[in-house]
Amino acid sequence: MAREIALLTNPTAGKGKGAKARVAALERLRGAGLTVRDLSGQDADEALDLARTALAEGAEALVVVGGDGMVHLGVQAVAGTGTPLGIIPAGTGNDVARYFDLPRKDPGAAADRVVAGETRVVDLARSGSRYFATVLAAGFDALVNERANRMTWPRGQMRYNLATLAELRVFKPLHYTLDLDGQQKSLEAMLVAVGNGPSFGGGLRITEGAVLDDGLLDVVIIKPMSRGGLVRTYPKLFNGTHVTHPQYEHHRVRSVTVASPGITTYADGERFGALPLTVESAPGALTVYT
Repeated sequence: MAREIALLTNPTAGKGKGAKARVAALERLRGAGLTVRDLSGQDADEALDLARTALAEGAEALVVVGGDGMVHLGVQAVAGTGTPLGIIPAGTGNDVARYFDLPRKDPGAAADRVVAGETRVVDLARSGSRYFATVLAAGFDALVNERANRMTWPRGQMRYNLATLAELRVFKPLHYTLDLDGQQKSLEAMLVAVGNGPSFGGGLRITEGAVLDDGLLDVVIIKPMSRGGLVRTYPKLFNGTHVTHPQYEHHRVRSVTVASPGITTYADGERFGALPLTVESAPGALTVYT
């Protein structure tokens, strides 16, 4: 009997790249003899319901076409089940695809990884019943996301660039209360990031050194610095050299509680929840086609 998988697409991902990637992936998967349920919800809730229904009815794997937001949705459907997740990158950042060195410009080649069937088991981060794969942003970066989401113009990356500049003009260090595996900390900081993996935002390696299968979360604190210092440090995030900055602090923990007034967090590029939040490592919770 042919392998049956569910293919779930965000057709608007990557300014329409999702729809094109879906066609290429479908051709490659069906050409390899797989039975494919072709799914696309009207919104995130419907898409997640479709994915869960397909898996309950016998699909042996879920393959998502889109960016990190689509991976985030897929993770909610398969976390802790052992059901493999396949990724056809078609977003802007594609950080999870970077983690596994998946082809980010060739959806057919990414589909070939699903056909080959090789998998890797990795950790997730969990807060309550919700999971994330990349990084929880809980500071300046989260405020930039909030501001960008309120803007109606321009579209794409430029909106985030403008939101960053606007937030820089008014941003002041935030007060945080942290519980790091029982160790209490109270401090001022520009941001706190909780990483399951090493990067977010299209390769910004904020939690440089994070390992996907060590059963630990990487908590990075950027302590107060000037606006100019923040601007100068930003490019270093792309290669992880910010770790030498004197205002950088790094902890590895199994559980962290983060509290700061008025902050709504983002994870996998999606609005995740208001602080305070407790995040725990979920060892071995995700199986990924690699």
